[in-house]
Amino acid sequence: MIENPPTPNPDAKPWLVRIPEIFEGVAPEVLRRMGAESSTRLGPDFYLIKTASPEKITASEVAKFARWNLPADHTWPCNARKMVGFIEKAAQTLLGKFGPRQPQGIFIGQLNPGSPDRYYKSLASNLRGRVLQLFPNLKANTVDEQDPDSETLFCLVGKEGLFCGMQSPRQSNGLYPGGSMYVDKDSPDTISRAGAKIAEALHYLRMHRSPLPAGSHWLELGACPGGMTAELLARDQRVTAIDRAPLDARLNGKPGLRFVHADVGDFVPGEGVAFDALLSDLNGAPEESLTHVTRLSQWLRPGALIVFTLKVSRVETVEAPCHLFRKIVKTVATAGLRLFAQTHLTCNRHEFTLFFEKRDQSQA
Repeated sequence: MIENPPTPNPDAKPWLVRIPEIFEGVAPEVLRRMGAESSTRLGPDFYLIKTASPEKITASEVAKFARWNLPADHTWPCNARKMVGFIEKAAQTLLGKFGPRQPQGIFIGQLNPGSPDRYYKSLASNLRGRVLQLFPNLKANTVDEQDPDSETLFCLVGKEGLFCGMQSPRQSNGLYPGGSMYVDKDSPDTISRAGAKIAEALHYLRMHRSPLPAGSHWLELGACPGGMTAELLARDQRVTAIDRAPLDARLNGKPGLRFVHADVGDFVPGEGVAFDALLSDLNGAPEESLTHVTRLSQWLRPGALIVFTLKVSRVETVEAPCHLFRKIVKTVATAGLRLFAQTHLTCNRHEFTLFFEKRDQSQA
């Protein structure tokens, strides 16, 4: 990890940065490029850093590796499990420190959300319950009620202690504390785990644009076996799904679904057809996948949404995915598409989820 500098910088501030464990091999370089002067690892994903240039966390080229971030306005290293009265002490401290700042909402999660130990999940829930008694007039009682540009009090608790700060969801890059929305991937009705990716992606989009209205028409590339298709249909969307392999039989006859059994490269929409959104979770080389997206984008309406999974080789260096990303952005720009958001979702592995809009050429 990054070594502490010989002389502490008085301007350096503590900040929480979440770099998914799958990227831990490049985490030291990512943190260095983000301006970290020192760092301490907290659990599998989180790093408590000191930085005098926090703007680099979201503005630097390596920002895509960080799922979530938060100014560490209050840090309390402690063993909450062994502390008598931890909840009350923590709640009163939060009231005294953050009450005058009037957060729009308060959301508390775990530093290690994937842990099988449910103690800290229960502790986070109980702490939030007590804190809400002390902050009775919040504007956002659920994550969906948050204004993406207003400050929320986010807190994370674990065996390393309690870490809290205020920042807008958009600046933190997520509506949930820690940035993870958990979707049931093991339900008997789940067609594939990929469905969780589009469910989380659509929720993440609430920070950037309004949800597509019911009846919006999606073009889905490489839809088999249909996990993402099912999630879109459940949201009253219409889907034209393209794949060489058949969809799961449970989707047969579903209202709003048209399945085209064909290679994506051979598909040409009918005359007069226009789509409101395009979804691509294709396997294979990302350049090839993007070729299909840009070709078919001519059948998208102005302002249409594109959700694109950028699948990369195993991440062993920072520069390789950054170089690929630069190529991707340049390619889509020439096709009249604009990148407006990017993230690494809970269910993503060596891949990133990118969001584009089709420009209105008449207003260009």
